[in-house]
Amino acid sequence: MPGNMLSKGEVFVIDTDAASREQISNALQHSAYDVICFADGASLLSEARARMPACVLLEMPPDRSGLDVLKRLREENCMAPVLVTSANGSIAMAVDAIKSGATDFIEKPFRTHDIIGRIDAAIDEVAQPGSSRQRWLPGCEPLTLREGDVLEHLAAGLTNKEIARRMHLSARTVEGYRAGILRKAGARNVTDLLRRVFGQGSPTQA
Repeated sequence: MPGNMLSKGEVFVIDTDAASREQISNALQHSAYDVICFADGASLLSEARARMPACVLLEMPPDRSGLDVLKRLREENCMAPVLVTSANGSIAMAVDAIKSGATDFIEKPFRTHDIIGRIDAAIDEVAQPGSSRQRWLPGCEPLTLREGDVLEHLAAGLTNKEIARRMHLSARTVEGYRAGILRKAGARNVTDLLRRVFGQGSPTQA
């Protein structure tokens, strides 16, 4: 970390590629973060039990074992934002990651300054008062704060890419949140969703 800069917190990084790990670590340290790198999920989980990181950057390998690490972090009450990275990103994987507790889903290859911006935004959001509150849809599973924000942007007519820019997320992550909102609301598409949410109609009765 550059001399005399106060640390912005610890970031835990899992990435199987040593060069990628080093690149991310150097960029984070230059941005005043302390970094601890891990080669596997077991060692990260062990460390997370002893100390709470400010953020976790978790690579999702092709076998999707990162989902298990993510779920364990949440089960063990690690409240730090978790950003999932993957070289094999798909909408399905993004949806699974978000459902398992990820804050963001970022496809590789990525630019390190983009990652820093995402980490800054994720940590800032957690620090906001009321960041853990949820929003409810009548008769449905509650929406998380992030899902509520995405819903508001959808209602304003923004596209996934526009929402991603506004919320400092990837478009894949927004797709994941949107799919989660539709699932919770039992809606077929966004038009159906907005009708239900804003009372412009109701599901057809059998």
